[in-house]
Order: sequence, then structure tokens, then C-alpha cells
Amino acid sequence: MDNLVTENVTASFPWLTALVLVSVVGAVVVWALPRGARQHVRTTALGFSLVNVGLLVGAFLAFDTSAAGSHQLYEQHSWIPQIGTSYAVGVDGVGLLLVALGVVLVPLVILAAWREQGDDVEKLRHYLALTLVTAAFMTLIFAARDVFLFYVVFEAMLIPIYFMIGAFGGAQRRGAAVKFLLFSLAGGLVMLVAVIALYIHGPGGAEGFLVENLTGLELSQTAERLMFVGFFLAFAIKAPMFPVHTWLPDAAQQAPAGTSALLVGVLDKVGTFGMLTLCLPLFPAASAWAAPVVIVLAVVSIIYGALLALGQTDLMRLIAYTSVSHFGFIVLGIFATTQTSVAGASFYMVNHGLSTGLLFLVAGMIVARHPSRSQRISDYGGLQRVVPVIAGVFLVAGLSALSLPGLSPFVSEIMVLIGSYSAAPAAVIVAATAVILAALYILLTYQRIFTGPPRDGLTELPDAVGRERWVVAPLIVLMLVLGFYPRPALDLVEQPADVTVSTQHASEGSAS
Repeated sequence: MDNLVTENVTASFPWLTALVLVSVVGAVVVWALPRGARQHVRTTALGFSLVNVGLLVGAFLAFDTSAAGSHQLYEQHSWIPQIGTSYAVGVDGVGLLLVALGVVLVPLVILAAWREQGDDVEKLRHYLALTLVTAAFMTLIFAARDVFLFYVVFEAMLIPIYFMIGAFGGAQRRGAAVKFLLFSLAGGLVMLVAVIALYIHGPGGAEGFLVENLTGLELSQTAERLMFVGFFLAFAIKAPMFPVHTWLPDAAQQAPAGTSALLVGVLDKVGTFGMLTLCLPLFPAASAWAAPVVIVLAVVSIIYGALLALGQTDLMRLIAYTSVSHFGFIVLGIFATTQTSVAGASFYMVNHGLSTGLLFLVAGMIVARHPSRSQRISDYGGLQRVVPVIAGVFLVAGLSALSLPGLSPFVSEIMVLIGSYSAAPAAVIVAATAVILAALYILLTYQRIFTGPPRDGLTELPDAVGRERWVVAPLIVLMLVLGFYPRPALDLVEQPADVTVSTQHASEGSAS
């Protein structure tokens, strides 16, 4: 492990800042379009999101995969030196993959929302602008290398999501948006206390909030454990983990499908990403102390989420509960702290985003076709004969959710289970039973919606149009490519996993 490169590598071009700025400028332009040009709001938003895809390609080309354990594309500028905070951004291999996940999903969400507001261009303009603002926050949160900057973005990204649920969602959208906000703000408040305490125990100065300056501090056992709990609680709410997950099903049920795809597919990864990149390196001894309890909670989330998914009658709530189960696998892999489990959990974050993003987007297509826009599973039936392309896409998305071999989620899930077995064999045995439950809730749902004779009123529905096929095709292709050839992604997550595990084990050795 001694030869791992972990220092920051300054970028020759500010790729990460450019990704943020393009999204912000795009949001401003979409909002500021004159009334006579607002019929172009869709193509304008899509154009800015595609510029970011081009910048992402440049960022990948500038990233040195052989040193994926270091933070590259690094930028640092003084922000508020009086309180020790900087604008510091950089990504290791895991951060780069999560930035890429957000950048790829945003244009697909924009395409999915193309006709979502009907002819109400004014309403669509606000929705697309908020989507681009969310894109900026997604890049910044996965790149932040200053703890205070991370906290500010962690809280600020609640704003666009709150309005995307509360202004554009279903009949109970306001209640769901408020519940989402209150849960997140409560976790953020506890985290703020821990952030301030961490700074007080750190070296201070104009760069006192930089992650590297707060790593390896000599903390008392009590202080470290309390600060760990503060960070972990905020991340567990965001993840979401049992028992602080209850905001998610309501938000997913009421939000537009594209919003749910971004929220669950990308933004909720902030929780597990924070556990991996802040909790473990900043509080290694406390992480080891808490690991047995966290692993139990992870297994409870896995089984509980799968059982609740099995009993759902609402399609969007079902997908939300499957995510509670899948996040349990990610947390299990992180806190098992073996090289294979951590690498698998890192890869799982990306694969879950692809799989769940696809599930929400195709579910949105199904709901949009029902005469009453019903989300109740029992209101459908026989759609395989009516919309065969949508049926096929849903089946692929569902099979990815149950980790079918050949699709990328299988690789990450098997890595988590194999890697975690040496650390927590009983937990892995129990968690593995969720594979059977996943097959049940996916295949039964497919059977209820798509097989048998078409229900009355559903016999003349249009199948996926060209635009909708462009929404789902990239996600299917990515899952197939990474399912059969995961090496490019694994090259990006293995070195960061080595760094995490070596740091954790070194702390345990010194503590003993």
C-alpha cells in the first residue's frame, strides 16, 4: 500500500469548475430567455447539458487512471480565509465516476421532461432551469475537498429539489417536499455542529477546513465518536438508511419521474459518498467502533426495503423501497472495509444510479400514458402487447435491479457480498436472501403491468417515440458494457479503495 499516490494533482484546465459554471450559466439563460424565444427553452437546456457531456470527456482524458487514488483535476482558491475555508475541488476515481453519473443523467432527464408540462412553456422553463442548477450542485458536492464547502453545497442542493418536488409533483407534493426538507435540514444541523467541532480540533488557519488538513488529527475517543455520529446521521438520512428513510417513498411518489431519477440515482449517493470519503478517513477509529452497528442497520435496510417493495401498490414507491434495499448493500460494503467490498460499494453507487435512473424514467413513461396518470400497479395490465418497447425497457431495468449477470449491478453486488464475507459472514448470509426478494418484487410487478390481456382503456396507447428511446438507450448500453467489461470502472475505484482500507487498518493498528 505504500506506493499509492494520494496527493492532490493540480489541473491544467479547470474542468470541474467549468462543469459547474456551464450548468449555472445554462440555468440563468433558460430563466432569462425573452418571451418570444421561450419556445426554444427545451433545446437551450439540452444544449448546455450536452456541453457538459463534452467537458466530461475532456475531464476523463485529463485524468490519470494509473493514479486514481489521488485527487486530480485539483483547484484551490481562498474563499473566506477568516474562517479557514477555501474553494477546493478535485476528484479521485470514485468522485469522477459520480460526477460522470450526474452529467450523463441530466440531458436524459431534460429529454424525458420534453412534454411533461404539456404546452405550459413557462412552467417547463422553471423546471429545466432548476434541473441545471441541480446539475451544478451534483458536480460540486462530489468534487469538494473543503469540509465547509461540502457542507454548504450539501445544504444548498436541497433548494432546487424542494421546488422540483413541491411545484411540479403530484397531488400531495407540498407535504412530500416539506418532509424531504425537514429530514434533510435536521441531518444538516447535526452535521454543522460536527463540522464546527472538527475545525476547532484541527490546525486552523486560512486552510483549516481542507480535508487533507483535517485527516489524521489526534482526537480524544469521545470527541471523535461524537463527530462521527454527527456526520454519519446526516449521511444516513441522505442515503437513505433505515430507520431515517421515511421521507424517500413520499418524495419519490410525488416528484416528477426525472426529479426522482436525479434525487435517488445521484443526489442520494452524497450519503454513501460522504461515509466513504469523510467518515472513514476523518474518523477512522470511530468508524471501526461503529461498524458492527452500521452493518446491522445496513442489513436491516436491505431486507426491510425489499419486503416493503414487495408489498407496494404504487409503482414509484416500489422503486423507492428497492433503493432503500440497494443502499443497504452499499453501506455494508463500505463498513466491511475490505478492498473488494469498498471497491464494490463504490462501483455499486454508479450502477445503482444507472439502474434506478432507468427504472424511474421508464416508469414515468408508463404513468404518462395512463388516461388518469395513475401510479397504481393494479390499474395496468397487458401492456406488453400494446407498448412492447416500453415493456422491454422496463424488463431490462428490472433485471438490472435484481442484479442479473450480464448487467453492471451484478458485478458490484457480488463484489460487496464476497468482499464483506470475511468481515461479517452472518450479515452477508442474511443480506443475500434479498436477491430472492428482488426477483419477486421485480417479476411480479412486470407480470401485473405487462402480461395478460390489456385492460379497458389501455389498448390504444402509443409505444416509445424516438425521443424516449434516446432517453433510455444510453443507460441500457452503459449497463451492458459495464456488465460484460467492467474493467474501466474498476480501474477507477480500486486505488481509492486501497487508500481507504490502508488508512482504516493503519488507524486500527495504532489504536491497538
